[in-house]
Amino acid sequence: MQHLLHSLADTERLAQQLATQLQAAMVYLHGDLGAGKTTFTQYLLQAMGVSGRIKSPTYTIIEPYVRPNGHALYHCDLYRLQDPFELDLLGFADYVADPQALIIVEWPSKGQGLLPAADLDIVFTVNDDLRMVESRWLQ
Repeated sequence: MQHLLHSLADTERLAQQLATQLQAAMVYLHGDLGAGKTTFTQYLLQAMGVSGRIKSPTYTIIEPYVRPNGHALYHCDLYRLQDPFELDLLGFADYVADPQALIIVEWPSKGQGLLPAADLDIVFTVNDDLRMVESRWLQ
């Protein structure tokens, strides 16, 4: 499914729509730097009831949250990984082992070979001030 985002309000609306469809899943976010992956994720987490400050995991790589239903949500930014095996050092297997967890991964190509298959793949493309988001369910 394709979505054109003209503004942050459009991004927020798309995140709210998606929040109603997500429970436990592995979500991959693709796109260049500045394409809107982190902003979209922040809106998505807010729409899912996460309160408080929602930080970018650029330096921490993984930011854990708890949804109002008590289930875990992990926002991962793998941009800074030098080798996919660093995921083992971060304990990523423990996050994936939780069948109720929602895991959102920016830059999944950096974890290639060690990440489980995505349930939802989202690609962000920027042309001038217009963002196009293409999402597709894989499982």
